[in-house]
Amino acid sequence: MLAREQTYVARQTWVAIMLLWLAGNGLRLTILAVPPVIAMIRDEFSLSATEVGLLSSIPPALFAVAALGGSLLVARLGVRGALVGGLFIVALGSALRGLSSGYAVLFATTIIMSVGVAIMQPIMPTTVRQWLPHRIGLGTAIYTNGLLVGEIFPTLLTIPLVLPLLANSWRLSLVFWSLPIAMISVAVYLFAPRVREKHGAAPRSWMPDWRNGLVWRLGALFCCINAIYFSANAFIPIYLTSAGRSDLITGALSALNFGQLPASLLLLVTAGKLERRAWPYVASGLLSLVSIAGLVLMVGPTTIIWAALLGFSDSAALIVGLTLPPLLCRPEDVARTSAGMFTISYGGAVAIAIISGAAWDISRTPALAFVPLGACALGLAAVTLSLRAKKELA
Repeated sequence: MLAREQTYVARQTWVAIMLLWLAGNGLRLTILAVPPVIAMIRDEFSLSATEVGLLSSIPPALFAVAALGGSLLVARLGVRGALVGGLFIVALGSALRGLSSGYAVLFATTIIMSVGVAIMQPIMPTTVRQWLPHRIGLGTAIYTNGLLVGEIFPTLLTIPLVLPLLANSWRLSLVFWSLPIAMISVAVYLFAPRVREKHGAAPRSWMPDWRNGLVWRLGALFCCINAIYFSANAFIPIYLTSAGRSDLITGALSALNFGQLPASLLLLVTAGKLERRAWPYVASGLLSLVSIAGLVLMVGPTTIIWAALLGFSDSAALIVGLTLPPLLCRPEDVARTSAGMFTISYGGAVAIAIISGAAWDISRTPALAFVPLGACALGLAAVTLSLRAKKELA
């Protein structure tokens, strides 16, 4: 009997690990399906750089808006129901983008897709705690790895494989990338570990304390990190196209996202030694600044290298930064501080993407779209020094 129970627990653990990894893919797979085809969308709908920036800013905008509501949805539907619902909305919204008859419809369907991702984002940590209560670190690493892989698949495969199979239709490619999310939603519904949930038990305090300076400092830190990542994915393809090097788009986007994996693997081993240290963020900011300059000024064979370095430096800051809320807050304040941090950071990332597009349009100089990203790289180092001054980092 004991052996049978141990076998069952082991099987449930592996099922949870697999589903967490798959759900992590769902956080980014459909979002990163757009950059490889953004030039095609821009040409068909005659979009300005500002409109491209607006389109790319929808996901982080929804992340900001829904950061406070995700935990409440879990309380209403439970972890499994909320996760399945989020995945289904992601798949539906992504597929509907393929039916877009114009920019307005594409904008609206992207909002639908982004709502699903926004719902999932605060659900994942709760899912880890519920499915793997004794292996939270492992669960977090698993779904974060799935997230990173979900960023790589569409950027690596869309142009060389998916588009040729689908008659070079960007519409069908967006539908194509929605299918795995639909299948993951079904898998979670059928195979998710059955855990008793306490419904109707709302957190004692879910609203962030906006008077707490730590919320704003962490929000600014993550604003710099998120803005660099999302804007780089949006503007690198059209910048390379404007420079006459559209042949570099697949390699640059793949390098930008592949570059995150070495950082993820490295920090799995060394993250404990970097907790509450200031220098990793300063180093990340400076390396990001150099990488952005290289991408703008050295278009050619080295573009791939600069993109990979930018992906590495930015993801390193992200992964180490995610340890700060639980390290700096009381246990009962971690969730609401994180919610405030994400609201501020993603809201700021939206504004910076729009500013980048406007800088391009107004000046008619493509390189100026990357100036706000360089400012974010410097800002990352500056915010770190502020955290250190408050004795929150060493």
